[in-house]
Amino acid sequence: APCQCKLDPSKRMNCGYPGISAVECRKAGCCFNASVPGVPWCFTPKAKKVRKVCPNDPHTRINCGFPGITAKECERKGCCFRAHPAGVPWCFYHHMVEE
Repeated sequence: APCQCKLDPSKRMNCGYPGISAVECRKAGCCFNASVPGVPWCFTPKAKKVRKVCPNDPHTRINCGFPGITAKECERKGCCFRAHPAGVPWCFYHHMVEE
C-alpha cells in the first residue's frame, strides 16, 4: 500500500541491489523513491497495521469456548463474547483487520 512507503528517508532499510529499477524493486514487494540522494532508493515498506475486531456477523464466528462458558472465562482466553443470537458460538475469536 502507498502509505507503507511513506517513511523518513533516514529510516529506510535497503531492499534491493545497486542499480535496481523501480519496476524490479516493486516486483520484489519493496518501495522505490529516488528523490533523496544518499539513502536506499529501493527500501523495505513499513509493516501493515492490524487490529483485532469482534466480527459483527454472527454466522462468521469461529468458536473459542464451550457450551456454558461465561463472559469472564471467554475474555480470559482473549476472545469475544456476545450471548446472542441462539445457535451460534457466544465465545468466538477476533478477526484481524488491516488499518
